[in-house]
Amino acid sequence: MTTATGSSVRQGEVSFFVAMVATIAAIGGGLFGYDTGVISGAILYIKKEFPIDDATEGLVVSAVTAGALVSAMVAGVLADRGGRRLTNIAAGIVFAVASLLCAVANSVSTLIAGRFLVGCGIGLTSVGGPMYIAEASPARIRGTFVSLFQLAVTVGILLAYIAAALLAPSAAWRWMLGLAAIPGLLLAVGMFFMPESPRWLVKQGRRVDARAVLTQIDPHGNPDAALAQLEHDLAAEGQGTWADLLRRTLRPALIVGIGLAVFQQVTGINAVIYYAPQIFQAAGFTSDLTSLAATTGIGTINVLATFIAIWLVDRAGRRPLLIAGVLGMVTTLTVLGLAFRDAGSGTAGSLGLITAVCLAAYIVFFAFSLGPIVWLMISEIYPLRNRAQAVAVSTAANWGANFLVSLTFPILTNRLGSSHTFFIYAALGVVTLIFVIARVPETKGKTLEEISALWR
Repeated sequence: MTTATGSSVRQGEVSFFVAMVATIAAIGGGLFGYDTGVISGAILYIKKEFPIDDATEGLVVSAVTAGALVSAMVAGVLADRGGRRLTNIAAGIVFAVASLLCAVANSVSTLIAGRFLVGCGIGLTSVGGPMYIAEASPARIRGTFVSLFQLAVTVGILLAYIAAALLAPSAAWRWMLGLAAIPGLLLAVGMFFMPESPRWLVKQGRRVDARAVLTQIDPHGNPDAALAQLEHDLAAEGQGTWADLLRRTLRPALIVGIGLAVFQQVTGINAVIYYAPQIFQAAGFTSDLTSLAATTGIGTINVLATFIAIWLVDRAGRRPLLIAGVLGMVTTLTVLGLAFRDAGSGTAGSLGLITAVCLAAYIVFFAFSLGPIVWLMISEIYPLRNRAQAVAVSTAANWGANFLVSLTFPILTNRLGSSHTFFIYAALGVVTLIFVIARVPETKGKTLEEISALWR
């Protein structure tokens, strides 16, 4: 495996430090996933305790994405000035406090405020987590290790579904939302004992600390050569500013990063994650428990399919997985739209089965393509001088698109029907496929510095 200097680590060998980096930082991904998925079960019982209309339901669900949108920009500043490590510590603390606020909410407005703060934690970790892992991982396995963040997201979603199903008989939605406080504290404490990213340390002029971390990352490499290369690249690039994002030299990378971040959402993934029980109920799964059980099955498939990306992303590459996955998503969304249309005309008798199969297939295609690869690419395609700012903007764009999808899904399905809603997501999937083929480069096996050179 190559580092920024071309030094090598023995085939198949990963330092304990790199494994710890990925494991602890990925706790943030688990929280990200848990708080994303848990609302799908909790909202069934929140609506019974607090009678709300469609717009308010969408606001309760989407408040998380609004918070993530706001905090993603703050995370860019924090990650640049305070460090990637501090950003993840802050995320853990915010998660813990916000989860407890949701658990004790006695009004819809308090619940929305708590959900907004949960989103702030997600925004911090969605910027700081993948960036920290990418900057502290050797090039050969960077894709695999950043994909572990997405695996943790899917595990978190699955745990949220399981928790919702187990707590459903007692309608304990407060426990569903409050349990996230525990891993939030684990993230904050775990990251407290981890060192900073070597690339951020170099950017701050902390040579001795950076060399020590480089030695931990690559015990068999040459830390002095790696340090010299990082310093050379940073000197060539200079210190970045937010104004740099408007420069023509960064524009191609920014178009790819923001484009992927938006397309990940507008193809409908979080409409499925947030509203899976309601989709199953619309397809004929009449009871809450049955729809939650079906949703848990979808969550399990999501976890298992993510291993496809972990296995192939550093073998097959980013582009082939993106193209295959998006093509499959378009196909399943189209079939799902046709099934709901035929059900509306009274000609379909097995809508529940078709829905379960299509959603399972859709999740599989997403889980090895747009799911992990988007977070991987926006953490690796930007030059060091502007990485924190550019990742923050891309992440904010992701959460902005997420907010629109989660807010509008109940409105679209009520006004246009499920069939047309899925057709809209399928059409946007076609646009995504064209974008990937036309714009997205292959970054497999390249160091972060080599990727930066691609745009120059």
